[in-house]
Formats: sequence, C-alpha cells, structure tokens
Amino acid sequence: MRAVLILFFIFTISFPAGNKKNTQTNLFLPYDVPRSSIKSLRNVVDLRLQRIFENKIKLHPKWKSLISNKKMAVGLVDISDPYNVKFARMNGDEMMYAASLPKIAVLLASFDSIEKGELEPTEDIMNDLRIMISQSNNQASTRMIDRLGYKKIESVLTDPKYDLYDEDYGGGLWVGKRYAKDGPRYPDPLQGLSHAATVTQVCRFYYLLAFGNLVNFERSEEMLEIMSDPELHHKFVNTLEKLAPDAKLYRKSGSWQSYHSDSILVWDNGWRRYILVALIDDPNGEQICRDLVPVIEDVLKTAKG
Repeated sequence: MRAVLILFFIFTISFPAGNKKNTQTNLFLPYDVPRSSIKSLRNVVDLRLQRIFENKIKLHPKWKSLISNKKMAVGLVDISDPYNVKFARMNGDEMMYAASLPKIAVLLASFDSIEKGELEPTEDIMNDLRIMISQSNNQASTRMIDRLGYKKIESVLTDPKYDLYDEDYGGGLWVGKRYAKDGPRYPDPLQGLSHAATVTQVCRFYYLLAFGNLVNFERSEEMLEIMSDPELHHKFVNTLEKLAPDAKLYRKSGSWQSYHSDSILVWDNGWRRYILVALIDDPNGEQICRDLVPVIEDVLKTAKG
C-alpha cells in the first residue's frame, strides 16, 4: 500500500493538475507568464537567428529577387522558450494586400466585443467565427464584419493593448471591406488597402495569442481552439502535415490573384514551437509557401545548434 501511495505521489508531482496553465512542462497553449514578460517583437530581434534566416532565404534566387522588389515578406518567431522569444523578419514592416488572412482581425474584434458585452456569442455567431477561420468562408466573414462595423475593427487593431495597426511602422492588419462584391470600402490610411497585413504585426497577433494576451487568457484559449485544425490543406499546412503530422497547427491563409499569404503557429512537444508568416505577390506564391517551411525549420535547427 505504501508503495502505491509513493507512486501516486510521484505521478501527481510529474503531471500536475491545471494542465493548460502549467508553465513547468509547457505542454499546452496559451503560455501562462507574467504580462511583464510580453515584449514588442521589435525588441526581441535575435541577431544570430536573423543572420541565419537571411542567409538561407537568399540562397533561393527567386525569393531573393521577390524580397528585393518588396513582393515577398517573411516573419519568424521562435517561442520554444517563453522567457527568451526570438524574432527574425525580412520586409517586416512592408504592408501588402493579404486577401483572407486579415480575417484574424475580425476574429479578435469579435471576441473583444463578446468580452465587453457588445456581441452575444450565439450559436450562429460562434459557427460563423469557426468557418470564417477554418474554411475561410467569405459569407460568414461578411456577416461578422456587418455585425461589428469597420470602426469597431479599427478601434481594436489600433488599441495600444494590441498595437496591430501602427502608422509609424508601415501599418499592419487591416479590414476595410466585406468579403463580398458589394458594400462600402473603408481603406487603410497609408496605402488605401482593403485587406492588408505586415508580417511583423501578424507575428505579433500570434505571439499575443500564444501568451494568452488577446483580450485575456480565457478568450485567447477560445480563439486558439477556433484557429486549430485548419480545413484547408494547402501552403504551409500541406508541408507541415508531412514533416510534423503530430504537431498542432493554428492557421489562417489568404489568396487572391497573384497574392498569396499564410500564417501559422506550430506547436509540438519538441523544438517545433514557432510562428511563421509569409506575404507573397507572385503567381507561384502557393508553391513558395510550401517550399518555405523546410527552409525555416532548417533555420531554427541551425540557430539552436
């Protein structure tokens, strides 16, 4: 009997309750760390990671040319150590048309409204939020934009708490048009884009989400659940499902004509804990996204070596 009690004691120490907020094992997201640990990504640019990142990206002549012409932007955040986050980027503050990727801004504005009692989380609304992200459903996205209004979305994106659109740093996430043919436009102040993003600000969205700082910890958990298990298996997801079939993927992408964008938070129990964002203006952008993933994983492994 004594042996059984000892084993039970060891087991409960090794696997404590309250799993989602266990910062010792870090098995689950969001991370539960002090707010003081959250920094501007611009302050955690890691010179070694940045150098390796740039060198490996530039080995590909096509990518090098696109980046030089500001038609490709890439951002990478290593979140494997929550107290030593590392950021690298190329064309980080270059705002580009991002098609459906900025629907993540609608998701955030919706949960901000729900938390403030401005929006009732009905079954229809929660279903719209899910298919807006997992399937990139335009009708659901338009219904959510109509419920919120452009001013509400803008107020959340420019709120210093989130700082996801900042005119001093090239703009960022923006939603200024319904995902439909009709309806008024509410273009961003800098470039007049309807659906826009910079890789730095999209990386920041995922960074705040991973650390439970979008609205609050509980709302971040709900948003992570909605963004998990993507139903579109292209771009980053296509490659990651082969490289890391057991990894958890939180993702939103976008495509329109030559514009291809993707964003993902990759999470497993090893070194593979990172955020990757790419914005590309090229007809071959879909394939570039697929090919980018193994290069980025090589960057991370090299930087840790």
